[in-house]
Amino acid sequence: MCGIVGVVGSKNATDILIQGLQKLEYRGYDSAGIFVADKNGNQNLVKAVGRISALQEKIGIEVNGSSGIGHTRWATHGKPSEVNAHPHVSASFRFVLVHNGVIENFKELKEKYLASDKFVGETDTEIVVHLIGKLIEEENLSVVEGFQKALKLIEGSFAFALMDKKNPEVIYVAKNKSPLLIGLGDGYNMVCSDAMAMIRETNRFLEIHDGEMVIVRKDAVEIIDTDGVTRKREPYIAKLDLSDIGKGTYPYYMLKEIDEQPAVMRKIMQEYMSEDSPHQMKVDQEILEAVVKADRIYIIAAGTSSHAGWAAKAFFEQMTQTPVEVCLSSEFGYNIPLLSQNPLFIYISQSGETADSRQVLVKMKELGCKALTITNVPGSTLSREADYTLLLHASPEIAVASTKAYTAQIAVMAVLAKAVGEYIENSTARSFNLIKELSLVANAIEALLTEKELIEQKVAKHLQDTRNAFYIGRGADYYASMEAALKLKEISYIQCEGFAAGELKHGTIALIEEGTPVQALISNQEIASHTRGNVMEVVSRGAKVLTIVSQDCAQADDDLVVQTVHPFLTCIAMVVPTQLVAYYATLQRGLDVDKPRNLAKSVTVE
Repeated sequence: MCGIVGVVGSKNATDILIQGLQKLEYRGYDSAGIFVADKNGNQNLVKAVGRISALQEKIGIEVNGSSGIGHTRWATHGKPSEVNAHPHVSASFRFVLVHNGVIENFKELKEKYLASDKFVGETDTEIVVHLIGKLIEEENLSVVEGFQKALKLIEGSFAFALMDKKNPEVIYVAKNKSPLLIGLGDGYNMVCSDAMAMIRETNRFLEIHDGEMVIVRKDAVEIIDTDGVTRKREPYIAKLDLSDIGKGTYPYYMLKEIDEQPAVMRKIMQEYMSEDSPHQMKVDQEILEAVVKADRIYIIAAGTSSHAGWAAKAFFEQMTQTPVEVCLSSEFGYNIPLLSQNPLFIYISQSGETADSRQVLVKMKELGCKALTITNVPGSTLSREADYTLLLHASPEIAVASTKAYTAQIAVMAVLAKAVGEYIENSTARSFNLIKELSLVANAIEALLTEKELIEQKVAKHLQDTRNAFYIGRGADYYASMEAALKLKEISYIQCEGFAAGELKHGTIALIEEGTPVQALISNQEIASHTRGNVMEVVSRGAKVLTIVSQDCAQADDDLVVQTVHPFLTCIAMVVPTQLVAYYATLQRGLDVDKPRNLAKSVTVE
């Protein structure tokens, strides 16, 4: 991983590749490269470590042509370096390859087929392009035949874009588990791992299914399935707007996306509010019936999305009267518990491309389990392969640290729970006016966003020069604490953990020492005094505490006060100030808010 672009038949191949890679910067990467060629034999391969800007500095006026491929790399095999950056070339230098994913049997392939080859880098991708070249050249195969033979030998996840220097007006692509699309232009065609990369050029895209090979020319696209049969497929229209992708006047995407959250709440209300009654939700009948029939709901997710699952668990159980389990996708697929008789699986993923979640989806589909995906990206892999989809309607999220997608995930889970609850007698949902409550959440967030200067001042005093910190809370505040801690550590690199406040005294309080920052979340009147007692415990051991409390629990000396919202939606309102805490702590350290080290936005490998 992490990003692939390609183009055939354009006069401005270099420009299209570079702008495509720039659109994929949000996914996270450590190096980048392009290969550009024309039919007159002019060919250039340029690679650089670091940002796309470093690559651009190395591209001279001679690097131009009508076709090419490009890549941003997030290291899985081999350290970030120019020799490990993509594209990679075969031993004869005839073939050029870019690759997202992980080849599981790369060592076996190297030992069995390539023992005499010399490699310049340490990547599994270089082994694959050597293999393709050797099969084609030593067995006198066509490119299609050699590529297909190599694909049958390869095990793992991959999205490949391959070029032959002898015929640079063709790109050969194939995928398994990793996303890849074909963009259809006017007189030229494109390849990309994300529609966003080519939305400047086209909004018409062709899906590629696992196991398929696609031959891309400037005026034709041929899809060949696993049986060698040519397939016809209609394109779909990507509903993306270039204005949604830009930062506007904001210094960072993350700040823009934090500010967009009230609008996202209102967009969700607009999209899901029933036309017949403003108090009822509009959700497809098939989805409602699937939830009602289920005897247990399994929420499968990773990272921030798993925290959204925990935030939704309690109210989802109350409103649907169905037990819910929240499971880490990376663990579930290889440690499958005893399942209930009629489960429904809900896959929560901002990108809809999370490889860990997809491997669970594939296995559960084999068992006949129904699947619902909640995602921000229509047409994504999890959306296509699930039985049902609910969209977040949050517009593209670019910053690696998720903000508006997290709050949208909780809101959409509330929409689903409310809609299902309308079917059930004595359900809490029947008396729950979700539209009103989401409106109050939007208002609460807007009020918080006017306090940025205060939050920045508090953060500067509270987190300056610290290496470690804690978030604590009880109930819904504990789930918000987990997400708050993740935000802080992933972009500011402050080692931070979110704890159930009552659990501190069962071991972790040993880590509290003079000056340790602790952020306490308090939004439940019933247990507020308990959390405040835990605050006093850490203060007495030298901690400095920043309190974030709801208005109905506030005391005169609290640091940040959040307008009170319905307990079902507390995790939305309470997390927003913690997003700003992470943002300002990162600025304070002079770090890149949008592109934290070692992280990728779309995690397309297991």
